[in-house]
Amino acid sequence: MDLAGIHHLTAISASIRENLRFYTQTLGMRLVKRTVNQDDVSAYHLFYADGLGSPGTDLTFFDWPVPREVRGTRSIARTHLRVAGPGALAYWENRLREAGVPAAPLAERDRRLTLDFEDPEGQRLSLVDDGGAGTSRPWERSPVPAAHQVRGLGPIVLSVPRLEPTDALLRQALGMRPVREYPGPAGPAHTVHVYEMGAGGAGAELHVAVQPDLPPARQGAGGVHHVAFRTPTFEEYDAWGERLNSLGIPNSGPVDRYWFRSLYFREPNGILFEIASDGPGFAVDEDPATLGERVVLAPFLEPRRAAIVAGLKPLE
Repeated sequence: MDLAGIHHLTAISASIRENLRFYTQTLGMRLVKRTVNQDDVSAYHLFYADGLGSPGTDLTFFDWPVPREVRGTRSIARTHLRVAGPGALAYWENRLREAGVPAAPLAERDRRLTLDFEDPEGQRLSLVDDGGAGTSRPWERSPVPAAHQVRGLGPIVLSVPRLEPTDALLRQALGMRPVREYPGPAGPAHTVHVYEMGAGGAGAELHVAVQPDLPPARQGAGGVHHVAFRTPTFEEYDAWGERLNSLGIPNSGPVDRYWFRSLYFREPNGILFEIASDGPGFAVDEDPATLGERVVLAPFLEPRRAAIVAGLKPLE
């Protein structure tokens, strides 16, 4: 029983209309699900992904009017998005410059060519060359050519003050494999430890930066709420719940989000993790050709549709 990779990452936006424009128009990702936070139905929950809304490609946002994140450790510090090849990164370097999005120079980090930048709210993002590995599912209406589109989520970077407690959870509870290290932004004193899931590769890595000198982060807009890891079947999803319980790891118990099933728990520094099933997927209640074009609700929320939709602000 192995986790297959990153399933999705959920971040926070206090400017959801501008967020929608940036991720669909500037980054060219597809809005595949327009729904609400099931625990706070006053807030949108938007899912951006590849052309089909495939597991492992979802970057999602809660619409919360909160102050900006205060950066620090005990947090998810950077989200990588995969593209195919140096030519794609050269295209993105030019595209971001023309869009007025500040970006760092192209650089090689952890043996991969990488382009660091931030969204308008300070969400820390990187485009990373995944070598074109795996299947690409472009969105035909993206403003970005198919060959250069974001292919999915890449490595997710955590910041922790001490490695040992997190390492124990990742290896002993979640079965992740430590595979290598590389220097962090401050050099060897802040080493980044790479953990691999499933078959490995850029979409199946968690990078843990050890940064003991930083104060704890305070979550807010431009920050990340949680990261989810893939489990392919409902049977394995159930087995993960049993495993967490057998190890005495406090968790949410089964949560049915309708498009996938979830288990939530925190690693020792308080960073929120989720294990999510690959299915049934976003097309279970929408035509794949029109994903994300209307507000959809999980069935248990449908009786409240009129009130919920009336409380949402216009997106376009």
